Amino acid sequence: MDFYQYKAIDQFGRVQVGQSDAVNVADLEMRLRKLGLDLVNCTEIRTRGKTASGRGIKRRDLILFCFHMEQTSRAGVPILDSLQDLRDSTENPRLREVMSAMTESISGGKTLSQAMQDFPGVFENVLCSLIRAGEQSGNIGEVFRRLGESLKWQDEQAAQAKKLIMYPAFVGTVVIGVLFFLMIYLVPQLVSFVKTMGQELPGHTKALIFVSGIFVHYWYAVILGPAVIVALVMIGARVNPGIRLAVDRMKLRLPVFGNILQKIILARLAGFFAMMYASGITIIDCIRTSEDIAGNKVIENAVRAVGQQIADGKNLSDSFASTGLFPPLILRMIRVGESTGALETSLENVAYFYTRDVKEAIERLQSMIEPTMTVILGVIIGWVMMSVLGPIYDLITKIKI
Repeated sequence: MDFYQYKAIDQFGRVQVGQSDAVNVADLEMRLRKLGLDLVNCTEIRTRGKTASGRGIKRRDLILFCFHMEQTSRAGVPILDSLQDLRDSTENPRLREVMSAMTESISGGKTLSQAMQDFPGVFENVLCSLIRAGEQSGNIGEVFRRLGESLKWQDEQAAQAKKLIMYPAFVGTVVIGVLFFLMIYLVPQLVSFVKTMGQELPGHTKALIFVSGIFVHYWYAVILGPAVIVALVMIGARVNPGIRLAVDRMKLRLPVFGNILQKIILARLAGFFAMMYASGITIIDCIRTSEDIAGNKVIENAVRAVGQQIADGKNLSDSFASTGLFPPLILRMIRVGESTGALETSLENVAYFYTRDVKEAIERLQSMIEPTMTVILGVIIGWVMMSVLGPIYDLITKIKI
C-alpha cells in the first residue's frame, strides 16, 4: 500500500491538504470522496507496504485472524467479506488498518496471499507461501487451521520462555543488588576494622579487599561493561555475517540452554515443513522457505546445504544426514516418511516429540533455578563473612585471659 500527500476541495470549495494511504490513485480518490472531498492532485510519498512493520500487532492478533478466516472460509463466506467483518470487529487499530488495506488490495484484483505480502512485517513469508498454496489447492480453510495451531504453539513457547527468564532475572537483580551493597558499603567498613588489628590477613580476605576495591572505584565499569559488550556483539552480528554465525553457533553450544534452543528451532522447522508439504508445496520450496524461519545462521546454512543437495539429485534423508547437524531422530523419521510416503506425518511426530521435550526441559530448568540462585547468594555471603570474621576470630583466640 502506498502513502500519498494530496490536495482536495471540500463541498464549500475550500482547499484541504493532507496525507493518506491507498492502493493507488483511484483508491485514494474513492477514499476522499467518502470524506466529502474531491481530489485535485496527489504525490506519492513512500510505499508503506515495503516497510510496514508488525508493531502493534501481536501473535494473538494473528491467531484471531487465522481462526476467523478458517471459520468463515469453511462456512463459504467470501474472503473479501471475511476481511471486512474482521476489520469492523477487531479492537486493535493497527490490525484494523491492515485489514482495511488488504480489503482494498483484494478489491483492486490481488489475491489474499498477494495482499498479505504487502505487509512483510506482519505476515512472515512462510505464512504467505502457505496461503498461496491453499488458494491453489482450494483447501484454504485447512491451511488457516494449521496456521492457527502453529501460532498457538509459538505463543505457548514464548510464554514458557518468558516465565523461564522472568524469575531468574528478578532473583539475579536481587543478588546483584546485594552484591553491590556488600562490596561498596558493608565490606569497606568491616575491612577497615580488620586492618586495624595489625595481623597478617589470609588470602581470601585479601581477595575480598581487592574485589571490593574494584566495585568501589570502578562501579560504573562493572555496570556498563557487560551492557557495552552485549551491545557491541549485537551490532556486530547485524553488520557482520561472520560474527552472526559465531554468535549463533555459540548459542547452540550453551550448556542446557543451547540444547533447548536447538529443539525449539527443530520443532518449528518440522512443524512448518509438514504444513507446507501437506499444502502441496514442493520439497525444494519447503526447504527454501525453511531457511527464513530457522532464526539461526548455523541451522539456516545447514538447511540451505540440504536444498542444494536435493537440487543435485540426492534424496531428503541423505541430504539432511550429510550436514552432520540434525539429530538421529529427525533423520530416522524422515527416512521412514520417505519410504512409507507419509513424510508429513513423520515430521508432525518430530514436531510433537520436540515440543513435549522442550516443555519438560523448561519445567526441569525452572525447578533448578531457585536453589541455584540461593546457593550462589549463600556462597557470596559466606565468603564475605568468612573473610571478615575469620581474622577477628583468630585475634580473639590469641588473647590471653
